[in-house]
Amino acid sequence: MLVDSHCHLDKLDYEQLHTGIDDVLAKAKARGVEYFLSVGVTLKSFPTMIEMIEPHENVFASCGVHPLDIEAGFDFEQLKTFAQHERVVAIGETGLDYHYQPELAEQQQEIFRQHVRLAVELNKPLIIHTRMAREDTMQILREEGAEKCGGVLHCFTESLEMAKEAIELGLYISISGIVTFNKASELKHVVSNLPLDRLLVETDSPYLAPIPYRGKQNQPAYVREVAEYIALLKGVSAEEVEKVTTDNFFTLFSLAKR
Repeated sequence: MLVDSHCHLDKLDYEQLHTGIDDVLAKAKARGVEYFLSVGVTLKSFPTMIEMIEPHENVFASCGVHPLDIEAGFDFEQLKTFAQHERVVAIGETGLDYHYQPELAEQQQEIFRQHVRLAVELNKPLIIHTRMAREDTMQILREEGAEKCGGVLHCFTESLEMAKEAIELGLYISISGIVTFNKASELKHVVSNLPLDRLLVETDSPYLAPIPYRGKQNQPAYVREVAEYIALLKGVSAEEVEKVTTDNFFTLFSLAKR
């Protein structure tokens, strides 16, 4: 059994690729993917996402404002209200992205801090996006006490040193289909050197489809390719990766029930 620990179910193609969320989940289940965390990126889209997943007890939700979506609007009180919804098991996606919007670094940092404070207050783990902002990301997590709520660096593409630093803070590292890409040599090295009991697997669908689906829209069913590739890198069975990453998910996101 596998968990897709990070997907955007409200962003999939329901016109040409899937007939609806039931279709997406059925395709995933056929490949042994049983649980899903649908991740919020804007406050505006959160109610629609919740309405979509509500009939499905095996789909959990997070609530947050992505660092590349802060211009779409951020209201802390609204975030806090949404974050207390019974289906919300995590705070985020939040974090820092200096690759695409370095000019908004200060604004990103302040909003990231507010997410971390809320996660600590509600005791819900963080889902963290970080790109070209290694030092600032870790500094904010330390200063705001993220070890009290825990969390995950999702779709990890940073250095082994950063991964180890995050693990020391009590965080998990989530691996996406990027690890299967031919040019992802540094990430392959990172995964090979991290303990399996700190790893999660994800699709980040509809983005970043793994080989052999690269170039197509990603979907939760493809998290199996990620898990199987990790097994090859670490020299263990696919079954072990399935079991450990699933246990890791439910340990981190303790409000998510099997």
